[in-house]
Amino acid sequence: MAPSLLSADFGRLDAAIDEVTPAADWLHLDVMDGHFVPNLTIGPPVVASLRGHTDLFFDTHLMITEPARYLEAFRRAGADGCTVHVEVGGTASLVRQMRDLGLRVGLAANPDTPFEAVEPFLDTVDLVLCMTVFPGFGGQAFMPEVLSKVSAVRAAVDAAGLDVDVEVDGGIGPATVAAAAEAGANVFVAGSAVFGSDDPAAAADELRRLAASATVASSVGSTRSVGSTG
Repeated sequence: MAPSLLSADFGRLDAAIDEVTPAADWLHLDVMDGHFVPNLTIGPPVVASLRGHTDLFFDTHLMITEPARYLEAFRRAGADGCTVHVEVGGTASLVRQMRDLGLRVGLAANPDTPFEAVEPFLDTVDLVLCMTVFPGFGGQAFMPEVLSKVSAVRAAVDAAGLDVDVEVDGGIGPATVAAAAEAGANVFVAGSAVFGSDDPAAAADELRRLAASATVASSVGSTRSVGSTG
Protein backbone atom coordinates (compact mmCIF):
# COMPACT_ATOMS: atom_id res chain seq x y z
CA MET A 1 0.00 0.00 0.00
CA ALA A 2 1.31 3.41 -1.05
CA PRO A 3 -1.04 6.12 0.22
CA SER A 4 -0.83 9.29 -1.87
CA LEU A 5 -0.25 12.49 0.05
CA LEU A 6 -1.85 14.40 -2.84
CA SER A 7 -5.19 13.81 -1.11
CA ALA A 8 -3.98 14.68 2.38
CA ASP A 9 -4.39 18.05 4.07
CA PHE A 10 -1.29 19.98 2.95
CA GLY A 11 -1.52 22.09 6.08
CA ARG A 12 -0.90 19.06 8.28
CA LEU A 13 1.13 16.61 6.25
CA ASP A 14 3.07 15.46 9.29
CA ALA A 15 -0.14 14.46 11.05
CA ALA A 16 -1.45 12.80 7.87
CA ILE A 17 1.71 10.68 7.68
CA ASP A 18 1.36 9.67 11.32
CA GLU A 19 -2.27 8.66 10.75
CA VAL A 20 -1.51 6.36 7.83
CA THR A 21 1.90 4.99 8.84
CA PRO A 22 0.57 1.85 10.62
CA ALA A 23 -0.95 0.63 7.33
CA ALA A 24 1.51 2.03 4.77
CA ASP A 25 4.41 0.26 3.08
CA TRP A 26 5.37 3.33 1.06
CA LEU A 27 4.31 6.96 0.81
CA HIS A 28 3.47 8.11 -2.70
CA LEU A 29 4.60 11.65 -3.43
CA ASP A 30 3.08 13.28 -6.52
CA VAL A 31 5.32 15.89 -8.11
CA MET A 32 3.64 17.99 -10.82
CA ASP A 33 5.14 20.86 -12.79
CA GLY A 34 2.12 22.56 -14.36
CA HIS A 35 3.49 21.62 -17.79
CA PHE A 36 3.51 17.86 -18.20
CA VAL A 37 0.26 17.87 -16.22
CA PRO A 38 -2.09 20.80 -15.54
CA ASN A 39 -1.33 21.12 -11.86
CA LEU A 40 1.42 22.20 -9.46
CA THR A 41 2.27 20.34 -6.28
CA ILE A 42 5.50 19.85 -4.36
CA GLY A 43 9.24 19.99 -4.97
CA PRO A 44 12.45 18.87 -3.27
CA PRO A 45 12.13 21.23 -0.26
CA VAL A 46 8.82 19.66 0.77
CA VAL A 47 10.20 16.16 0.22
CA ALA A 48 13.15 17.06 2.44
CA SER A 49 10.88 18.34 5.19
CA LEU A 50 8.80 15.15 5.06
CA ARG A 51 11.92 13.01 5.08
CA GLY A 52 12.76 14.40 8.49
CA HIS A 53 9.42 13.17 9.79
CA THR A 54 9.30 9.54 8.66
CA ASP A 55 11.43 6.57 7.59
CA LEU A 56 8.79 5.24 5.17
CA PHE A 57 9.90 4.55 1.60
CA PHE A 58 9.26 7.62 -0.59
CA ASP A 59 7.74 6.52 -3.88
CA THR A 60 8.24 9.77 -5.79
CA HIS A 61 6.19 10.11 -8.97
CA LEU A 62 7.67 12.78 -11.23
CA MET A 63 4.94 14.10 -13.52
CA ILE A 64 7.30 16.65 -14.98
CA THR A 65 8.67 17.48 -18.42
CA GLU A 66 12.36 17.58 -17.52
CA PRO A 67 13.00 14.99 -14.82
CA ALA A 68 16.72 14.78 -15.61
CA ARG A 69 17.17 18.29 -14.21
CA TYR A 70 15.70 17.38 -10.84
CA LEU A 71 16.50 13.73 -10.11
CA GLU A 72 19.61 14.56 -8.10
CA ALA A 73 17.73 17.19 -6.08
CA PHE A 74 15.00 14.70 -5.20
CA ARG A 75 17.58 12.11 -4.23
CA ARG A 76 19.31 14.61 -1.94
CA ALA A 77 15.91 15.55 -0.48
CA GLY A 78 15.31 11.95 0.55
CA ALA A 79 13.45 10.24 -2.28
CA ASP A 80 14.03 6.49 -2.23
CA GLY A 81 12.60 5.79 -5.65
CA CYS A 82 11.64 8.02 -8.55
CA THR A 83 9.21 7.20 -11.32
CA VAL A 84 9.43 9.06 -14.61
CA HIS A 85 6.99 8.98 -17.50
CA VAL A 86 7.83 7.10 -20.68
CA GLU A 87 6.00 9.84 -22.60
CA VAL A 88 8.74 12.33 -21.68
CA GLY A 89 11.28 10.44 -23.79
CA GLY A 90 14.95 9.74 -23.18
CA THR A 91 13.96 6.80 -21.01
CA ALA A 92 17.22 4.84 -21.28
CA SER A 93 19.22 7.88 -20.20
CA LEU A 94 16.88 8.61 -17.30
CA VAL A 95 17.11 5.00 -16.12
CA ARG A 96 20.91 5.20 -16.12
CA GLN A 97 20.82 8.50 -14.25
CA MET A 98 18.55 7.09 -11.56
CA ARG A 99 20.76 4.03 -11.20
CA ASP A 100 23.84 6.20 -10.84
CA LEU A 101 22.09 8.19 -8.12
CA GLY A 102 21.15 5.05 -6.22
CA LEU A 103 17.43 5.55 -6.74
CA ARG A 104 14.94 2.76 -7.20
CA VAL A 105 13.85 3.10 -10.83
CA GLY A 106 10.22 3.47 -11.86
CA LEU A 107 8.64 3.99 -15.27
CA ALA A 108 5.08 5.27 -15.66
CA ALA A 109 2.67 5.13 -18.57
CA ASN A 110 -0.48 7.19 -19.06
CA PRO A 111 -3.79 5.42 -19.74
CA ASP A 112 -3.56 5.89 -23.51
CA THR A 113 0.09 4.84 -23.76
CA PRO A 114 0.37 1.25 -25.01
CA PHE A 115 2.20 -1.58 -23.32
CA GLU A 116 4.67 -1.61 -26.19
CA ALA A 117 6.06 1.75 -25.03
CA VAL A 118 7.29 0.31 -21.72
CA GLU A 119 8.07 -3.23 -22.86
CA PRO A 120 11.67 -2.51 -24.00
CA PHE A 121 12.58 -1.22 -20.53
CA LEU A 122 11.11 -3.95 -18.34
CA ASP A 123 14.48 -5.53 -17.65
CA THR A 124 16.04 -2.19 -16.65
CA VAL A 125 13.52 -0.89 -14.10
CA ASP A 126 12.28 -1.85 -10.65
CA LEU A 127 8.69 -0.71 -11.06
CA VAL A 128 6.16 -0.06 -13.80
CA LEU A 129 3.34 2.33 -12.93
CA CYS A 130 0.19 1.95 -15.00
CA MET A 131 -1.83 5.12 -14.55
CA THR A 132 -5.52 4.28 -14.18
CA VAL A 133 -6.48 7.94 -14.61
CA PHE A 134 -4.89 10.74 -16.60
CA PRO A 135 -2.44 12.33 -14.16
CA GLY A 136 -2.89 15.80 -12.75
CA PHE A 137 -5.63 15.72 -10.13
CA GLY A 138 -6.80 13.41 -7.38
CA GLY A 139 -10.30 12.04 -7.02
CA GLN A 140 -10.75 10.92 -10.63
CA ALA A 141 -12.72 7.86 -11.72
CA PHE A 142 -10.85 4.61 -12.30
CA MET A 143 -10.40 3.64 -15.97
CA PRO A 144 -10.99 -0.14 -16.22
CA GLU A 145 -9.73 -0.22 -19.81
CA VAL A 146 -6.19 0.12 -18.43
CA LEU A 147 -6.41 -3.28 -16.75
CA SER A 148 -5.44 -5.08 -19.96
CA LYS A 149 -2.15 -3.17 -19.91
CA VAL A 150 -1.62 -4.07 -16.24
CA SER A 151 -2.11 -7.71 -17.19
CA ALA A 152 0.30 -7.40 -20.12
CA VAL A 153 3.00 -5.91 -17.88
CA ARG A 154 2.49 -8.59 -15.24
CA ALA A 155 2.59 -11.39 -17.80
CA ALA A 156 5.80 -10.08 -19.37
CA VAL A 157 7.48 -9.53 -16.01
CA ASP A 158 6.59 -13.00 -14.77
CA ALA A 159 7.51 -14.70 -18.06
CA ALA A 160 10.99 -13.15 -17.91
CA GLY A 161 11.42 -13.84 -14.19
CA LEU A 162 11.94 -10.16 -13.45
CA ASP A 163 11.80 -8.62 -9.99
CA VAL A 164 9.61 -5.70 -11.07
CA ASP A 165 6.68 -4.26 -9.16
CA VAL A 166 3.49 -3.43 -11.03
CA GLU A 167 1.86 -0.35 -9.57
CA VAL A 168 -1.54 1.24 -10.24
CA ASP A 169 -2.49 4.82 -9.46
CA GLY A 170 -5.80 6.59 -9.96
CA GLY A 171 -9.29 5.89 -8.67
CA ILE A 172 -8.09 3.06 -6.44
CA GLY A 173 -10.65 2.35 -3.75
CA PRO A 174 -12.81 -0.46 -2.33
CA ALA A 175 -14.71 -0.87 -5.61
CA THR A 176 -11.63 -1.07 -7.85
CA VAL A 177 -8.65 -2.43 -5.93
CA ALA A 178 -9.65 -6.08 -6.37
CA ALA A 179 -9.83 -5.76 -10.15
CA ALA A 180 -6.39 -4.14 -10.20
CA ALA A 181 -5.00 -6.95 -8.06
CA GLU A 182 -6.58 -9.61 -10.25
CA ALA A 183 -4.98 -7.97 -13.29
CA GLY A 184 -1.55 -8.33 -11.68
CA ALA A 185 -0.83 -5.17 -9.72
CA ASN A 186 0.97 -5.58 -6.40
CA VAL A 187 1.49 -1.93 -5.42
CA PHE A 188 -1.58 0.25 -4.96
CA VAL A 189 -1.59 4.04 -4.77
CA ALA A 190 -4.70 5.35 -3.05
CA GLY A 191 -5.37 8.96 -2.21
CA SER A 192 -8.92 10.07 -1.54
CA ALA A 193 -10.00 6.54 -0.57
CA VAL A 194 -7.49 6.69 2.28
CA PHE A 195 -7.21 10.33 3.32
CA GLY A 196 -10.88 11.02 2.70
CA SER A 197 -11.67 8.52 5.43
CA ASP A 198 -12.11 9.29 9.10
CA ASP A 199 -9.54 6.57 9.79
CA PRO A 200 -6.89 6.55 7.03
CA ALA A 201 -5.01 3.56 8.43
CA ALA A 202 -8.17 1.45 8.61
CA ALA A 203 -9.09 2.48 5.07
CA ALA A 204 -5.66 1.44 3.80
CA ASP A 205 -5.86 -1.84 5.67
CA GLU A 206 -9.23 -2.58 4.08
CA LEU A 207 -7.82 -1.93 0.61
CA ARG A 208 -4.95 -4.29 1.38
CA ARG A 209 -7.40 -6.98 2.52
CA LEU A 210 -9.51 -6.66 -0.63
CA ALA A 211 -6.46 -6.75 -2.88
CA ALA A 212 -4.98 -9.75 -1.09
CA SER A 213 -8.24 -11.68 -1.28
CA ALA A 214 -8.53 -11.00 -4.99
CA THR A 215 -4.93 -12.02 -5.62
CA VAL A 216 -5.35 -15.32 -3.78
CA ALA A 217 -8.58 -16.04 -5.64
CA SER A 218 -7.11 -15.34 -9.06
CA SER A 219 -3.68 -16.93 -8.70
CA VAL A 220 -3.85 -20.05 -6.57
CA GLY A 221 -0.38 -21.43 -6.15
CA SER A 222 1.34 -18.23 -7.26
CA THR A 223 4.29 -17.01 -5.20
CA ARG A 224 3.41 -13.37 -5.90
CA SER A 225 1.88 -11.57 -2.95
CA VAL A 226 0.23 -8.20 -2.51
CA GLY A 227 2.58 -5.84 -0.75
CA SER A 228 5.70 -7.40 -2.26
CA THR A 229 7.88 -4.51 -3.32
CA GLY A 230 10.85 -6.16 -4.91
